[in-house]
Amino acid sequence: MATFRDLLSAAKAQITEVDTAVAAEHIAKGALVLDVREPDEHDEGALPGAVHIPRGHLEAQVEGKLLDKHAPVVVYCAGGVRSAFAARTLAELGYTDVFSMAGGFGRWKDEGRPWKAPVTLSAEQRNRYKRHLLLPEVGVEGQAKLLGSKVLMLGAGGLGSPAALYLAAAGVGTIGIVDMDDVDASNLQRQILHNTERIGDRKVDSAKKTLTLLNPDVNVVTYDTRLDASNIIEIITGYDVIVDGADNFPSRYLLNDASVKLGIPVVHGSIFRFEGMVSVFHPLDGPTYRDMVPEPPPAELAPSCAEAGVLGVLPGIVGSIQALEVIKLLLNLGEGLIGRILSIDTTDMSFRTFKLRADPANQVTYANRDRIIVQELEGLCAPGLH
Repeated sequence: MATFRDLLSAAKAQITEVDTAVAAEHIAKGALVLDVREPDEHDEGALPGAVHIPRGHLEAQVEGKLLDKHAPVVVYCAGGVRSAFAARTLAELGYTDVFSMAGGFGRWKDEGRPWKAPVTLSAEQRNRYKRHLLLPEVGVEGQAKLLGSKVLMLGAGGLGSPAALYLAAAGVGTIGIVDMDDVDASNLQRQILHNTERIGDRKVDSAKKTLTLLNPDVNVVTYDTRLDASNIIEIITGYDVIVDGADNFPSRYLLNDASVKLGIPVVHGSIFRFEGMVSVFHPLDGPTYRDMVPEPPPAELAPSCAEAGVLGVLPGIVGSIQALEVIKLLLNLGEGLIGRILSIDTTDMSFRTFKLRADPANQVTYANRDRIIVQELEGLCAPGLH
């Protein structure tokens, strides 16, 4: 009958074991790092960027978190025993380039190599966000980043409602809302933050009630005011991303110029009858609103929703996509809509994307940020520069 030492020797004979120095070299070259210790051990400290899967859950979870079976993987535990067994299991699952780190985290830490205390969530948060935590692209660190993020909603109406709801549900830690209107019965066909009991209430107050009931983790900051040149810089400063749910051109140009000056990305959405569009205007990485619309069209060619109507479910589609683009920006996930316009036509359910390029005539750019004057725009919009 085999002993534990026999099993360990057999495992080590079937794997590649390296010391901490060689492990560090592999990590520096881009190897993935897998921590197979128990949660309480991991919470006391871990290698930077390590994927954590307790040894007892390895077989069930690893293929969902380490997707490339040919990528190099450095596995470690506390002292090098569990990592040896884990490395053999990975080989049996088809991983082709696995290294077990001898001495484990204890030796790594004693040698003064880099480590950090991992981000932790409360038991309640782990339960609330468990579907996020199962995604390798999010995980605990990504969720903690969302909880530490700040997003400003321009408007608590048709677009702001679904966007704010999904961002709050996702755990964005601070959501600011700018709106100066009351809840009206005619809003309820599309503005799902509000309800019949709140008709006549201020929209920012109604929105705060809904979002905090949905997720008490979220701090909702309200701005019951008209956004104008005198307050926009103060209001938007400190936010990571802005969601543009404005329904008029002056507000959009005002937001553009202020956000470009401060270098804050804006997730833009607009709706009209049965059609909508979404784009991401990033002052540092791509074109902005003035590149798409250098000058506003005449008023008669740009009727509001109140004048032209809008299908009630349409802002739900567009606002949800805006929320998705915000989360992608915050977590640096996938390919966003920077430099692209997503056009939606619900009459034939078509989604099309168009490239958006910087306008060489546009002088309202981040490179010119010190010259940008944020000012009220009446009629045709002149560039806000010295």
